Amino acid sequence: MVENQISKISKNQVQFCYNFFFFKELASSSTSVFTWRRTESWVLAYSLSHNSTSDHVSTRNKPKFRNQDFCLRTEFVPFRPQKKDSFGPSFALTQASEEKDIHCDVVKQSSQSFTSGEGGVEGFTCVQSEQKGDLTNNTEYDDDGDVGSEEDEAGRVKGEKVDVRALAQSLHFVKTADEVDEVLKDNIELPLQVYSSMIRGFGKDKKLNSAMALVEWLRRRSKDNIGSISLNVFIYNSLLGAIKEAGKYDFVDKVMDDMVSEGLQPNVVTYNTLMRIYIEQGRELEALNLFREMPKKGLYPSPASYSTALFAYRRLEDGFGAISFFVETQEKYQNGEIGNTEEENWEDEFAKLENFIVRICYQVMRQWLVKGENANTNVLKILTDMDRARIQLSRAEYERLVWACTREEHHVVAKELYNRIRERDTEISLSVCNHIIWLMGKAKKWWAALEIYEDLLDKGPKPNNMSYELIVSHFNILLSAARKRGIWRWGVRLLNKMEEKGLKPSSREWNAVLVACSKASETSAAVQIFRRMVEKGEKPTVISYGALLSALEKGKLYDEALQVWKHMIKVGIEPNLYAYTIMASIYTAQGKFNIVDSIIKEMVTTGVEPTVVTFNAIISGCARNGMESVAYEWFQRMKTQNITPNEVSYEMLIEALANDGKPRLAYELYVRALTEGLSLSTKAYDAVISSTQAYGATIDLSILGPRPPEKKKRVQIRKSLSEFCNIAAVPRRSRPFDREEIFTAQTKGT
Repeated sequence: MVENQISKISKNQVQFCYNFFFFKELASSSTSVFTWRRTESWVLAYSLSHNSTSDHVSTRNKPKFRNQDFCLRTEFVPFRPQKKDSFGPSFALTQASEEKDIHCDVVKQSSQSFTSGEGGVEGFTCVQSEQKGDLTNNTEYDDDGDVGSEEDEAGRVKGEKVDVRALAQSLHFVKTADEVDEVLKDNIELPLQVYSSMIRGFGKDKKLNSAMALVEWLRRRSKDNIGSISLNVFIYNSLLGAIKEAGKYDFVDKVMDDMVSEGLQPNVVTYNTLMRIYIEQGRELEALNLFREMPKKGLYPSPASYSTALFAYRRLEDGFGAISFFVETQEKYQNGEIGNTEEENWEDEFAKLENFIVRICYQVMRQWLVKGENANTNVLKILTDMDRARIQLSRAEYERLVWACTREEHHVVAKELYNRIRERDTEISLSVCNHIIWLMGKAKKWWAALEIYEDLLDKGPKPNNMSYELIVSHFNILLSAARKRGIWRWGVRLLNKMEEKGLKPSSREWNAVLVACSKASETSAAVQIFRRMVEKGEKPTVISYGALLSALEKGKLYDEALQVWKHMIKVGIEPNLYAYTIMASIYTAQGKFNIVDSIIKEMVTTGVEPTVVTFNAIISGCARNGMESVAYEWFQRMKTQNITPNEVSYEMLIEALANDGKPRLAYELYVRALTEGLSLSTKAYDAVISSTQAYGATIDLSILGPRPPEKKKRVQIRKSLSEFCNIAAVPRRSRPFDREEIFTAQTKGT
C-alpha cells in the first residue's frame, strides 16, 4: 500500500524538502528583462523516489539533510506545445508569469511513472520544460522529439497510473472548492509545484474561477490539517500571475488580503507581479511607487524589478525619467550597492538592462516624432542625456528614427541623426540619405540637401537615380525662385553648381535662367546663356526661344530677334502663343503693321488663336511709340476677333489717348469700362481728369464716380529677398552685366 510506504518517511523531512524548493524559488527573482517572451507549457509527471547517494539539487549552497536517504528530484523534458489551451491533449500546464523556475540538475530516468523498489517508496519526478525567446523565434518541438508518451506523463502507484493530464482537464471547468474536492478526494497528495503550475495554466486559459477554486480547496485542507500541504507565498504568487494573465484585476485586493490573513509576507516576486498588473491597468506611477516601497519592506529588488520599473517609464513615454532611473541604477551597481547576491548573475543582467533602456529611448523618441509635439527639443535633449549616460543607439535604430522624421520641422533632428551615423559608422543606408535629402527640400533647406548629396559623392554610398532626381528637383525649386524674382546671377550660379556636382541641367533648368534674364532685361546675359545651353548639348525648346526673343525685344535688338525667329522655324520648332505675341510686339515697335497683320492671320491658320494678351502687346507697342490712333484701331479690331478687352486694354489705350490730346475719347472709354463692370486703376482716372483740364473739355465728372483707391502693390519681402541674395552670393541691386559671370572657369578653359 502506498500509505504504508509513505509512512516509512518522516513527514517533516518531506515537508522540509518541499519547502526548500519553494523558498529557493521565492528567493530567486523574476526574469531579468521585461521583454516579449514565449514560455512553453510544463508537463508534469510524478513518482515517489528513493535515493541513498545524492540529492541532485543544483544550487550554490545545498541544504544539509540529516537523513539523505530521501530527496526531491526534478527532471526537465521538452514537449510540443499545444495551441488550443494549457490543458490540451499533451497536458500543457503553462507557466503564465515570468518568474524563475526551480534550479535542478537533469536527472535521467528510464521511467517517469510510479515504481516500487527494494529500498522502499520511490520519490516523485517533476517533468518541466521552458523555452524562452522573442516573438520572432517561434521554437517548437517535433512530435517525435523528446516528448514522453502518455504513459510516461502519468504517475504510477501500485502499478496503476495517475493521469495528471486527465486530472488537470477534469479541473478545467470547476468553479468552487467543493467541485475540486469531488475531483481530488480520491487522489494521492500531490506536491505544491503541481498545484502552482495548474493555477498558472488556468490563468493562461482565462479560467480564473478554476484557479481560485483550487486555491480555496488548498486553504481548506491546510486549515483542516489534511495532509502535509500548507499554503505559502509561492501559491499566491501563482494566483496573482493567473489574475494577470486572465486580466481579472478586481481580484488582486482579495488575494493580497488573503495572504495577510494567512500570515504570509509578500516577497520580491509578489511585488514584481503587482507592478506588472498595475502597468497593465495604466497605473504606471503606482507601479513605480511599489518599486520604491520594496527597500522599505526589507526586500532587495531583483533585475526583473528594475526592468519592470523601466517598462513603466516606457508606458509613461518618460524617456528622461527612464534615463535618470538607469543612471541611478548604474551608480548603485558600480558602487556595489546592488548585485552582491549569488542568486543572480548581475553582470549579464545589467547588460540586459542597458539594452532595455536603449530600446526604451528609441521607442519614446519615435513616438514623439510620430506625434510631433515638441519633438525636436525633446529628441535632441534625450540624445544628449544618452550621451551623458554613455549609452547609444545602434545605426539601425538611428536610421529608423530618420524614417520617422516626416514633418518640415524634423529636419533638425534628421540632420543630427545623420551626423551621428556618419561620425560613428562608415556605412549608411542610401535610402535613408535620400529620405533626408527629400526632407531638407521639404523644409526649404536646399543647401543642406546638397551637402548630403556631396557626402554621397565623396563618402558613399554611390547615389542612385532617386538621389539624382531629388537633388535636381531641389535645384528646380531654387531656379524657379530665381526665375520669378529675375535674379539671373543666382540662376547662373545654380547651373554652375549643378555641373560641378555632376548634375547635367536639362532644358527646364536652362529655361528658368533664360526667363530670369528676360525679366531682368539682361539681353546680353540671355544671349550668352542660350549659347552655353547649345554648347552643352542641350536642345533649346520653344520656351528657350521665347525667353531669348523677349530679352532681345527689351533690348530693342529687333534684327537679332528676327534672326532667332528664322532659326527657330528652320530647326522645326513650332512657335507658341508667347513667341507669336513677342514677334507681333517687335514688328509693332518697327511700325510694320502689315507684318503684324500677317502674324495674326498665321496664328489663326496654325490653330494658335490670338488672345487679349496678343492685342494688348500690340496696343502697348503703339502707345509707347506714339501711334495712339493705330492703337485705337487695334482696340476696335478686337471685337472682330471676338476678344473681350480687359482692364489692361482699357488702361493702356485711355492713357495713350489722354496724352495724345483726346480727352473726350478717353472719357468715353473710361465710362464704357465702368459699364462693363471693370475696375480701372487710379492712373487711368487721373489721366482722364488731367487731360480734360488741360484741353478744356466739358465732361460730367460725376459719371466717372469717385476716384478709385490706390491698388496695393505687391510688397516684396526684403527678408526673403535678402536671404535669396545671400545664398546666391549676388548683389541686391542690379549692376552692369559681366560676361565673366556666365561661364565657369572650366567652361572658359575649354
